[in-house]
Amino acid sequence: MNAFRRSTMAKVAFLGLGVMGSPMAGHLAKKGHDVTVFNRTGAKAEAWVAANGGRSAATPREAAAGCAIVFACVGNDDDLRSVVLGDDGAFAGMEMGAVFVDHTTASAEVARELSAAADAAGLRFIDAPVSGGQAGAENGVLTVMCGGEEATYAEAEPVIMAYARSCRLLGPSGSGQLTKMVNQIAIAGLVQGLSEAIHFGKRAGLDVEAVLDVISKGAAGSWQMENRGRTMNADKFDFGFAVEWMRKDLGILLAESRRNGARLPVTALVDQFYAEVEAMGGKRWDTSSLIARLER
Repeated sequence: MNAFRRSTMAKVAFLGLGVMGSPMAGHLAKKGHDVTVFNRTGAKAEAWVAANGGRSAATPREAAAGCAIVFACVGNDDDLRSVVLGDDGAFAGMEMGAVFVDHTTASAEVARELSAAADAAGLRFIDAPVSGGQAGAENGVLTVMCGGEEATYAEAEPVIMAYARSCRLLGPSGSGQLTKMVNQIAIAGLVQGLSEAIHFGKRAGLDVEAVLDVISKGAAGSWQMENRGRTMNADKFDFGFAVEWMRKDLGILLAESRRNGARLPVTALVDQFYAEVEAMGGKRWDTSSLIARLER
């Protein structure tokens, strides 16, 4: 029997309560969904329940039991497999027809692997990486890129919108992850260009804030310029999407490019620049810290 009920609220589980998962699960609770959470560090799950209500579970399997939709947002492919597969994994506890929605930024390969495993177990799977960073998760305005079957997506999408401002199905399993790769390619080149522009403006003796105010109204304008330009100019990076996370994402997409033959010379170069930022002690700095390596 399909565990999803076409009602306003749903019984759901959320696996992974990091800087993204915790606020995302919180929005589900605020919208009135019945939320059970799991986190490898149990104290985090207990703190989340104290702040948001719902309940915590000792294993992904226990968290997933009886849920219409199980969400996950963990670190990488191996982390994802560890909460999904095996005797204590979520798939072992889910009812026939239930939906697993993965918000981890992972490989398209693991998305297809887990989609096939779900299908074999009578379950359904959506890969659904997000963009918008910690602030987007906290404010409930993430962009969600999905891969999977249309009917499955149609059931999951209204619940996903608890923490999203945009959600779209892009194609079959893996398409969400591939779209997130496109997103990160676009961001990498853009942030490097903005870094060089600000660095140049400083060396030229310009009032960089005034320059950014002018050019942001024209063709050079972007989300990065609007939201990161001034902090980059002020050398402030202790917030936002961490360099080490971006490097993880770039590693995934560069591996995919080697499989599909795409040529990404600028992205590969920016990945090397981020490695330099890490060597400077900037693993946890915001991705806009690319400018720091120019100003050493």
